[in-house]
Amino acid sequence: MPDSMTREAPRTGAGSSTYDAVIIGAGFSGMYQLHLLRDRLGLSVRVLEQGGGVGGTWYWNRYPGARCDSESHSYCFTFSPELYREWEWTERYPGQAEIMRYMNWVADRLDLKRDIAFDTRVTGARYDEASNRWQVTTEAGETLSATWLITAVGCLSTANVPKIPGLEDFKGRWYHTGQWPHEGVDFTGQRVGQIGTGSTGIQAVPVIAAAAKHLTVFQRTANYSVPARNGPLDAEFKDWVRQNTKRSARPRSRRRTAIPSSSPTAPPGT
Repeated sequence: MPDSMTREAPRTGAGSSTYDAVIIGAGFSGMYQLHLLRDRLGLSVRVLEQGGGVGGTWYWNRYPGARCDSESHSYCFTFSPELYREWEWTERYPGQAEIMRYMNWVADRLDLKRDIAFDTRVTGARYDEASNRWQVTTEAGETLSATWLITAVGCLSTANVPKIPGLEDFKGRWYHTGQWPHEGVDFTGQRVGQIGTGSTGIQAVPVIAAAAKHLTVFQRTANYSVPARNGPLDAEFKDWVRQNTKRSARPRSRRRTAIPSSSPTAPPGT
């Protein structure tokens, strides 16, 4: 296997491209893998992302009240002391919009977007034993060949739409929190029914109820929930976080080693 320091640039042919690695998904994990493989190991890498931007689960989950259930100073990349100290969170538990601003800031800061193909849906991946390479195909008909295939799609990449009898004939509008319209939904004066009271449902209820004429919540099993006690972060706490952050250890060499996984804590709905 050739040394990573002598990798060639991606080779592009008619409808096909060759890379060292192909990554599926541009959420926290996909962005971090791109940074490690491209910037630390010098490999040629392409990220394939179905959405129109970075963010992973936060790109799709734009439902009312979407918010992280981990404190902001721990829900972020920690591999770079510079990145960690430069970004300032505004709330204890950041909302979806702020998390998206953070992820786009990181992607721009590390120049990641130039190697990410957005609005690209993967339709298949086949391992070719003869060439010892992966052949990845997209909905647009492109084929990408790579030595390594990394799936960074997470555990919530596919919306679970229940097979409710009559749903296909329902004359009103219905939405799934994992496929929320990016332009938002106006519930003003509407009668709304919500199914489910997991983490996502608990976040959505008060926001929808504040706008809707009437909200009915359908619950199978009650979940235990405690007050979030969310609020803005003051300058004293932000300074304490900066002063008490240990510097991340950097790799001593560029030799090929096992690459650690870096994924923040649970996304919404868990």
